[in-house]
Amino acid sequence: MKLAMIGLGRMGANMARRLMRGGHEVVAFDLNQDSVKQLGEEGARTATSLDEVVAQLASPRVVWVMLPAGAPTEHVIQELGEKLGAGDVIIDGGNTYFKDDVRRAGALAPKGIRYVDVGTSGGVWGIERGYCLMVGGAPETFALVEPILRTLAPGPGDIPRTPGRRAAESTSEEGFLHCGPVGAGHFVKMVHNGIEYGLMQAYAEGFDILKNAATERLPEEHRYDLDLGEIAEVWRRGSVVGSWLLDLTAIALTESPDLGGYSGFVQDSGEGRWTVMAAIEEAVPAEVLSSALYARFRSRHDHTFAEKVLSAMRHKFGGHLERPTGG
Repeated sequence: MKLAMIGLGRMGANMARRLMRGGHEVVAFDLNQDSVKQLGEEGARTATSLDEVVAQLASPRVVWVMLPAGAPTEHVIQELGEKLGAGDVIIDGGNTYFKDDVRRAGALAPKGIRYVDVGTSGGVWGIERGYCLMVGGAPETFALVEPILRTLAPGPGDIPRTPGRRAAESTSEEGFLHCGPVGAGHFVKMVHNGIEYGLMQAYAEGFDILKNAATERLPEEHRYDLDLGEIAEVWRRGSVVGSWLLDLTAIALTESPDLGGYSGFVQDSGEGRWTVMAAIEEAVPAEVLSSALYARFRSRHDHTFAEKVLSAMRHKFGGHLERPTGG
């Protein structure tokens, strides 16, 4: 397929590369023309404006927007709404609040412009591993863009089928899924990230306890000087707490046993807050996810080793650079 990729940051550029490797034709655009030039040298068609983007696409035009949530995405989608026509498709693959998806789709519908929201997980590793994609939109629009999704997704790989599942029961085994109407994709990704906060916080606190097992506050016979990197490594092999997040933690601890390059200042990207808000609206108790979110707020005032572990995980999976020590 031919499509445009708007936004060539850490994920957008790599997604464009994966699509090109899969045989798709990509029109690349970003305000940073150096990024556009780089993709052009790798085989993408390039554009210097949204008008050029639209001009290079044939109907039905497909435009994937991969920008930070909020004003940047809002502005570009509004502009595209003025330039695209009936039957064209706008895909928002960023971390947008699902209620904004519903509003935008409603605003675009009178012009016949179709809207798809895609919660995208995979970070900076996705170009090789593939991206887990959670999709919201009309079924017929999902079917139209499915070749793009299939290329970006990891495929079944060597993960065994869940016992009891029938073959080809859905596309979920391929790493992408039509979750429901507009907004459903970003809603599922929002909760995914809320869970991610909780998992990361559990690892962070656990490693903090291990690190402080040598503290002089303990009786000498109860002190343990533990090698955290080795513990992370043994947990990766056969433990019930094994995961990709643990893999990344092991990498970080191998590179820097005291995580000295991390400040302990941990950002939240929005989805954790929105997950807690959804829990409140649904009257669903979410103690762990709420606590994990508040821990990130605390990290900006009082840093612990746990926060350094959190910061290290964020850097390893998403390339997120936290504020440096003393910054």
